[in-house]
Amino acid sequence: MHPVFSVPARFPTVAVSAAIAALSLGAGLTALPASAQTPAFQTAPDAAAFREDALSIQPLIDAQYAYLDRFPGGVMPMTPQLRAEAEAVSDNRSLLRYAEHALTALADHHAITGRSFSDDWAIVPTYGDLWIETSGSNYFVTAVRAGSPAEAAGVRPGDRLTAVGDAPTADAVAAFWSPLGLTAEGERAPYAARVLAAGRRDRPRDLTFSGPAGTRRLTLPNLYVGAADRPPLDVRTDRDALVIRFNDSLGQNGTVAAFDAAMTTAQPGQPVVIDLTDTPSGGNTVVARAVMGWFVSAATGYQVHNLPSEERETGIPRQWVEQVLPRPGKHHDGPVSVRVSRWTGSMGEGLAIGFDALGARVTGGPMAGLRGAVSDLILPRSGLTLKLPTERLYTVSGTPREAFVPAP
Repeated sequence: MHPVFSVPARFPTVAVSAAIAALSLGAGLTALPASAQTPAFQTAPDAAAFREDALSIQPLIDAQYAYLDRFPGGVMPMTPQLRAEAEAVSDNRSLLRYAEHALTALADHHAITGRSFSDDWAIVPTYGDLWIETSGSNYFVTAVRAGSPAEAAGVRPGDRLTAVGDAPTADAVAAFWSPLGLTAEGERAPYAARVLAAGRRDRPRDLTFSGPAGTRRLTLPNLYVGAADRPPLDVRTDRDALVIRFNDSLGQNGTVAAFDAAMTTAQPGQPVVIDLTDTPSGGNTVVARAVMGWFVSAATGYQVHNLPSEERETGIPRQWVEQVLPRPGKHHDGPVSVRVSRWTGSMGEGLAIGFDALGARVTGGPMAGLRGAVSDLILPRSGLTLKLPTERLYTVSGTPREAFVPAP
C-alpha cells in the first residue's frame, strides 16, 4: 500500500468543475501527510461514484485542456489500456492512479494531480535537476540545475543519459509509456526521460552518463530530500548593479514585501538585475505584477491570454491582454535586465516575457517551456483536483510563451 499525499499549491486557487479559473498559476507543489487532508465531502463516494469521476476525466480534458491541437483529432490520447483502467476504478486510490496516468498521457509537465502517492515520479521541473532532450536515438543532458546533486556529481551539459537503473535509457522510456498503451514518439520521449532522470520521490536515483569523463553510474538523491528553507530573495550588489534573485518564491505571500524592501535600497538610476533562474514552481500574477509595477509609469500590456474552451463551447474566440500598472510611491528609473534558465517556469516565464514587453533585456537561453495558465478542475464526486493548463499564454507580440527563447 502506498500512502496518499494531499498536495496543496503554493498559490491561491479557484475551484472549478466544468468551468475554468482565469488565473496565471504555476505548478509548484508540496506534499503533506494524509492526516493533514481536509475532506472535500462528508459522505464518502461509493465505487460507482469513483468510476463516474474516472470516466469524466477524458471529456473534461477534451473540454478544458488548452493544447488539444497537439494530438491527432484534437482529443486526449485514449488507449484501450487507459479506457480499461478508467472502467475498473472503484475507490480513491484507483481513481488517483488513473488520473495520474490520464494526465501523464498529455506529456505536459504543467498537467498534474492535486494529490499524489509517496512513491510517485518527481514533479518536473520543480524537483528535477537535469534537462534531457533527444537527438536521434540519444538522450542528451542540455542543462544542469545550479547547486543540485547532479551538478555536484559532475554531470554537465553535453553528457548522454545512457541508462536508468539497469535499463538502457531508450528501454526505460519505452517501459514508462507501455502501461498506458502509448509509444515513445515525438514529445513523449524527452518528457519521459526528464521524469525518469528526476526519479521517484521516495528513493535515490540510479543513472548512468557518458561524456568526456567517460561512463559513470551515479547514485543521486532526489530533490525531495533535504530541501532547506530559504528566504524569498537573495539580494547582492554585483559591480554597480543590484541583483535580486528569487528563491522559487513567486507564489509566496512574503515575496512582494521582500522585493519592495530590496528595491528601497536601489540608488537612483542604478541597474537592477532580476534573477529568475530558480523559479521552477511558478507562482501568481499578484507577485509578478507587483515586481513589474516598479518599472512602469503607465498601464502596460505584458501577456496575452486565450481561452480555447470558450471557443469550443460557443464558437466565439476569447482573448485579452493583461496589464501591469504603476504602483504609487514605488518606481525605479534605472535599467533592468532579467536572467532565466531551464528552471524558470510558469509565472517565472510570465515575468520574463513581461519584462521583455517592458523593453528589458532577457538572457539565459530556453526556459522550462511550461504551457499556459493552470486551473484547478475538481471532480464532482470524489473532490480530486486536476491541475490543467486551460489558457494559452502569449507575448504581447503574439509568440506562444512556451516558444519564447531569450538571448543566450
